[in-house]
Amino acid sequence: MDFEFSTAEKEFVAKVDAFIEANRDPEVMDVSRENMAQICDTPKRRAFMKKIGEAGWLGMSWPREYGGSDIGGLHEYLLNERLAAVGAPQIGKGVGIVGKTLMRHGNEELKRRFLPKILTNDVEFAIGYSEPQAGSDAAAMALKATRDGDGWRLNGQKIFTTSAHFAEWYWVGARTDPEAPKHKGISLFLVPMKSPGITVTPMPTIGDEITNMVFLDDVYVPNDYMVGEPGKGFNYISEALDLERFTMFTFSPIQQRLDLLLDYVATAERDGMPLSDDPVIRRRVAELATEAEVARVLGLRFVAASMAGGAAPTAEASEYKLYATEFSRRLANASMDIAGPGSQLRVRTEGAPMGGRAESTYRYTVIDTIGGGASEIQKNIIARRKLGLPKNF
Repeated sequence: MDFEFSTAEKEFVAKVDAFIEANRDPEVMDVSRENMAQICDTPKRRAFMKKIGEAGWLGMSWPREYGGSDIGGLHEYLLNERLAAVGAPQIGKGVGIVGKTLMRHGNEELKRRFLPKILTNDVEFAIGYSEPQAGSDAAAMALKATRDGDGWRLNGQKIFTTSAHFAEWYWVGARTDPEAPKHKGISLFLVPMKSPGITVTPMPTIGDEITNMVFLDDVYVPNDYMVGEPGKGFNYISEALDLERFTMFTFSPIQQRLDLLLDYVATAERDGMPLSDDPVIRRRVAELATEAEVARVLGLRFVAASMAGGAAPTAEASEYKLYATEFSRRLANASMDIAGPGSQLRVRTEGAPMGGRAESTYRYTVIDTIGGGASEIQKNIIARRKLGLPKNF
């Protein structure tokens, strides 16, 4: 099988690299933030992504009728990976989750209002699925949506809503039919974050980032802002999660951290002997390099499956997310083990092995194995949808 990119694809990567170099800014590009670097949580980072939109690179895979270029998902993959390699914001939730779901299921008013803004990066979204009693099991959400004239009243709580403290709109799931089976009674809404009754409470994380609790107290949303049909929200959320599991967990930062470890092993000594001469370390590094290639190719397989059209391939998304994030965790553990006590120094500490990245990524990788659906959830999806095993196996 030929995994080489075409001449046109390589030329596109060169354009992206030139754009990055022309707009290089340490306040915009920070590799130490790992996958959280993708969000546009400051004015400078938002302005950077707006330039990406002006270059015509947001929504490249969208149909032309919605303002896209209709050129397939591989270019979006290449763009995201190059941006991730320098810790810059990436195409994110608007293009990869909200926009693609609206094109498939949204009414004409929602398409007209949101799709053009997504392409110019003039709107930021927060994603509201998880609840205190419904983490990775989105079907267990209990936030209530009750009829009120031509709209709905939302009451309840969400948790782990990462962008709620700066987003303008909330992409939120709620239970509209409490009598229906749990997978059938959920609907999906777009709600302004400034709506009366919404309270955002920050939750600092082990990875030095902020996520949030969001409380909704009698929040009104017009019926026109329901996405798709009532009661089918879980289906839409499942499609969106497939996209999230791939677009929000890029491979480039993992490869970069592996390269840092390889450089460290090649130059460091312990007890007067080069680390590279230690057979135990050589074996472990070889295993990590092999596993990195597996993660990369799993990502390419998802891209290839996505280019076939239709909904995002569920099993491939879970396979990539599970393998890549668990490998990233193993890589962080190995970096801490190999670098020894010095690996506990914080990132950017002078003299810290690998610039202190081992310590910061050790903490960040805990978040990665949970966000977008915990590893246990990914295993269940693969077991049911790829292996055909029953739910209670």
